[in-house]
Amino acid sequence: MGMEGCCSNKKVMEEEALVKKITGLAAAIGELPSLSPSPEVNALFTELVTSCIPPSTVDVDALGPDAQEMRARLIRLCADAEGHLEAHYSDLLAAHDNPLDHLTLFPYFNNYIKLSQLEHGLLARHVPGPAPARVAFLGSGPLPLSSLVLAARHLPDASFDNYDISGEANERASRLVRADADAGARMAFRTADVADVTTELAGYDVVFLAALVGMAAEEKARLVEHLGRHMAPGAALVVRSAHGARGFLYPVVDPEEIRRGGFEVLTVHHPEDEVINSVIIARKAAAPPPVAADGDVPVNMPMPAQCAVAVSRPCLGCACELGARAHQKMKEIAMEEMEA
Repeated sequence: MGMEGCCSNKKVMEEEALVKKITGLAAAIGELPSLSPSPEVNALFTELVTSCIPPSTVDVDALGPDAQEMRARLIRLCADAEGHLEAHYSDLLAAHDNPLDHLTLFPYFNNYIKLSQLEHGLLARHVPGPAPARVAFLGSGPLPLSSLVLAARHLPDASFDNYDISGEANERASRLVRADADAGARMAFRTADVADVTTELAGYDVVFLAALVGMAAEEKARLVEHLGRHMAPGAALVVRSAHGARGFLYPVVDPEEIRRGGFEVLTVHHPEDEVINSVIIARKAAAPPPVAADGDVPVNMPMPAQCAVAVSRPCLGCACELGARAHQKMKEIAMEEMEA
């Protein structure tokens, strides 16, 4: 057997061993009487995450039916455990006079620091221009660390609307900002199913979609399509996904589904450090302007997408140039009428 065949066999064996290990951990987690933080829960999830973080060639979408069923069940377990963990630490933080001064008590706080830095950096690089003024975070949970970190470190002038389907989660989250005047003024917590949020979406410059909002591929696709119908043209969408073995922990989002939802995919980034989530940066496509009978775009129509900066703001230079041309045309018409 040649070198290529040996490498191929080794790869298959490594992937099979990984799937077997993940399957065993999923079964053990599924047998736990509770997913609330405890030494046993913490140990199993630590082993699970440690197994999934290293770069892997496994394609979770190509797994057989049994493995796919196990993976779907495991992602739901991870979501439940994450909810319990965040609720536990949200309550712990709320016991302090100013909860925001103690966010480092959360054991994975540094991961949120790195993830928020990554997302903001990708946004600034691929959607340049003025910083967003209004931000929506869909699936913020009882411990909205992403919004808190983004607001404090990267978007100090932006307002944040945090959406979660759970009123209890929002009540917990709101307690964390009660003692901070700035965060309290800039953070709103709204209880709603994202599928029911419509007209409000048009008011945001950037929408963040949490990894566990829409856990099945079909559900995520419907959600992205919903966002595409209601977000403003030019607005940015940040979608959290997963890659390789990390797809056992979080849903994998196909960039083609983002495109089919009416967005232009600007970049897809797969971290290889302790930041688990992949990040997709997309922009809501601008509707093409109507064409007049003579083939020209009417002067009073919105600027084309290439004249936009940041999130659907008109290009000042293009607007001034267009205004000057229109003014000159009116002067020419007036001169012709006087000469006649």
